Amino acid sequence: MPGRMAESPDGSDDPPDREESPPADGEPSAPAADGDAADTADAAAEGDDDASDTDEAAAASTAEATPPANPAADGGTGNSVAADQPPATAGDAAVEEGLAGEGPATDEEMPLADHIEEMMRRLGLVFLIGGIALAIAYPFAGDLVNYLWSVHIPEPVTNRPRLYGPLEFILTKLKVAGLAGLIVGLPMFVYQTYRFMRPGLYPTERRYYLAAVPTSLVLGTLGVLFAHFVVLPFVFAYFTTYTAEAAVIAFGLQETFNLILVLMGWMAIIFQIPLFIMLAIMMNLVTRQWLEAKRLIFWGSFLGIAFLFSPDPTGMAPIIVALTMVVLFEGTLALLRWTGN
Repeated sequence: MPGRMAESPDGSDDPPDREESPPADGEPSAPAADGDAADTADAAAEGDDDASDTDEAAAASTAEATPPANPAADGGTGNSVAADQPPATAGDAAVEEGLAGEGPATDEEMPLADHIEEMMRRLGLVFLIGGIALAIAYPFAGDLVNYLWSVHIPEPVTNRPRLYGPLEFILTKLKVAGLAGLIVGLPMFVYQTYRFMRPGLYPTERRYYLAAVPTSLVLGTLGVLFAHFVVLPFVFAYFTTYTAEAAVIAFGLQETFNLILVLMGWMAIIFQIPLFIMLAIMMNLVTRQWLEAKRLIFWGSFLGIAFLFSPDPTGMAPIIVALTMVVLFEGTLALLRWTGN
């Protein structure tokens, strides 16, 4: 019948599927679009690789065109890291030797109260060692009194010491034994100042300070011997000469030994001047040129200190002490100038 629908080839009554309309121009199908996206990603990756190769080639050409800063580094015979570093200078060597820079690694800031406490404790050790030396020397002090009296007093048998108080002899023995404590205490003082300053010292400065400890003992002993053999004989000869025609001298024990011991103790301290100058210069606190430029100030200071602390009212002993200080000061500078330091 003309109005009957055609049957499907498989015998079912369902009409056949319509054919899908072809895609419009410029609109690819889904599978084709996925393939084209993959191709586009690959092309972009290849473009990035080409750009990277181009950058590497440009960098290589720039490195070849740039001359090397160090021939040793370019030729492969040196260290490129060391070639970039500046050469060592005298300032670097000074820092390594402890003569410049901010300070050693052991230098730590401390509160002022801690510094004062440590300083007082170390001074206490100095007085303790000096007191021990005094106690050891005291049993022999009487013999030392008799020896010094027989050496420095003219006609010691006739001019026996006169006592004007019951404690004069005991006090004089203590003063004589105290001279031994002073001689021993000087190097101990230098050592305790080293211990106090050690955290802020470089290794080179520590060696200087340690070497100064036995040197201080030697210089103190030389000062006492200089006073004993040179200064005191001249002073007593001068005293007896200018008073012989005016009066008969009576030598009191206390006053006489005050003069003897003060001059000996002064000379033990004064003979430390070369040591202090050497330490100050070696630690770069001052220079020889600066000390030479200020020598007149030092000379005046020496003269004032000698007259201030000397027990001789005639002025002879202070002048001798001041001249000794000036000679030690100038002799040390001359020695440094001769050695080129």
